[in-house]
Amino acid sequence: MNDPASLRKDRAFLERVMEHMMLVRKFEDAVFALFKEGKIHGTTHLCVGEEATGVGSVFALKPRDCVLSTHRGHGQVLAKGASVKDMMAEMLGREAGTNRGRGGSMHMADIGVNALGVGGVIGAGCPIACGVALSFKLRGEKDRVAAVFFGDGSSNEGAVHEAMNLAAAWRLPLLFICTNNGYGMSTPLERAVNDTDLTKRAYPYGIRSAEVDGNDVLAVYAAVGAARAYMVEEGKPAFIVEHTYRTSGHSKSDGNRYRSAEEIAYWRSENPVARFAKVMLDSGFSEADIEAIDERAAATIAEATAYAEACPYPAASPRELEAETYSD
Repeated sequence: MNDPASLRKDRAFLERVMEHMMLVRKFEDAVFALFKEGKIHGTTHLCVGEEATGVGSVFALKPRDCVLSTHRGHGQVLAKGASVKDMMAEMLGREAGTNRGRGGSMHMADIGVNALGVGGVIGAGCPIACGVALSFKLRGEKDRVAAVFFGDGSSNEGAVHEAMNLAAAWRLPLLFICTNNGYGMSTPLERAVNDTDLTKRAYPYGIRSAEVDGNDVLAVYAAVGAARAYMVEEGKPAFIVEHTYRTSGHSKSDGNRYRSAEEIAYWRSENPVARFAKVMLDSGFSEADIEAIDERAAATIAEATAYAEACPYPAASPRELEAETYSD
């Protein structure tokens, strides 16, 4: 049931995929609005336009598989099953957040659903993921894998290559997922590398690699599902490049001066949510069905936002926190 043709016949699966992609899109839109209102502090990196990479990839994994994300990882954590309310509370720095309001956008994690964390250090999740995958191997957990996301810019980092080498040498069940959105901050990929075929990054380590249209959520799901099956069967790592595009800026302070309005407009028309709506229509859903899913997602985000804004802030000082946590 991993091939896209078969998946198009699974009505419940298609509905679940669309609802999660809409949740991711609306979560990010709400975060951007809250940031502009001065309610979210620090910085944020939104994944608008990349919804299919997070949802398609994570849905192809098993619940006990672990995911490590990048600074642009809200969608991946949401897809893994983290509470929308708790994530929004974390964004607003509230005690009820996934990290008790102390991690925020750049360090979102939910250990309970095996979302091991978002990190702001470029490529740094890959060595950590090696440790996660090694723990599965040492404990004999043969049907369990780790997946680590990183961007096209991160593919130049030494930590990524060191992790690939280690994963190959130790035969670790680790899936490297490169979300290639075409830009490392404001630098186009073709200006940063000599060869834009990023699948070749895995060649020196003997790691099986593949690429996929990262804006086609069913193709992503199928590719990651196939890679996972290979890793479990062969006991080896794998590498997938998911070609996508972020229509949001690199971060909240991005003026988008390095891209043309025409380029952004084109990719907005090709965004994963709109593309998947056409798939659903071709699969027997009506416009009203899709609108109902959209309304449910909007209601979920509105409820989560109201909940988060009503939650209290964390303890004001480390001493208060220590007394609250460890007192008899």
